[in-house]
Amino acid sequence: MHIGITMFATDYAMAPHELAQEAEARGFESLWLPEHTHIPASRKTPYPAGTPLPEEYWHTLDPFGALCAAAAVTKKLKLATGICLLIERDTINTAKEVATVDHISNGRFIFGVGGGWNVEEMENHGTAFKTRFKKLKEQVAACREIWTQKEAEYHGQFVNFDKIWSYPKPVQARLPVVIGGFTPQAMDRALDYCDGWMPIDGGFGPDRIKPLLDVFEQKRAQKGRARDSMSITIYSARGRAEDVARYRELGIDRIVFMLRPQKRDEVLARLDHLAKLLG
Repeated sequence: MHIGITMFATDYAMAPHELAQEAEARGFESLWLPEHTHIPASRKTPYPAGTPLPEEYWHTLDPFGALCAAAAVTKKLKLATGICLLIERDTINTAKEVATVDHISNGRFIFGVGGGWNVEEMENHGTAFKTRFKKLKEQVAACREIWTQKEAEYHGQFVNFDKIWSYPKPVQARLPVVIGGFTPQAMDRALDYCDGWMPIDGGFGPDRIKPLLDVFEQKRAQKGRARDSMSITIYSARGRAEDVARYRELGIDRIVFMLRPQKRDEVLARLDHLAKLLG
């Protein structure tokens, strides 16, 4: 089982390329960076956690720029978006950014995607909340065409373009796409058109995830999807040895531990604590 880390890369926290170097030096498998292009000042959509929205949500660096910087100073660390709000992005431009990071990192990129939760944020990009997941499915399919075809084209309801030339192509023959979410619908999306599923344990640890894994396994069997064709990545706010052991028993492929976006000394102290769980 792999262990990675995630942190909001912000303009006031430890720099993402420095974090990547320190994570690789300690033996972590991957670095996952989230994104929000902005946060609408109206604050009409409540934060799902039920608390005031943390300020890192509107101080976040662009993940692709940050991951390119991380790629330049690392050799083995996998680099991932966790998650990219693809539904707020231009499909062709984003396919190019993904391919660029994979090219610069020599095949170390993982494309984490999701539908998001902030209605006004999506609307600012011209995306309707109710149809965001239909759009996301088309965007993933269109990206795969761009990554793999000399002359890619896609014709859908939300994404539509005639034959194009777009390089570089990703180094990875099958660049992995994983989708976030812990609902049954998120499981269906993962099984239908992604390479992995990525739920959050919400700070409750394996006790919250175990029932979801049972549902996921039932759905996987019903859809005839081979287990080894799917990765399961757990986002965890806790850093406990017993959680690592239990997730390993449950057959989880990867745990990604969350770090607060803080200054270098504070982040490194937390990183050193989590590194003790790598054995």
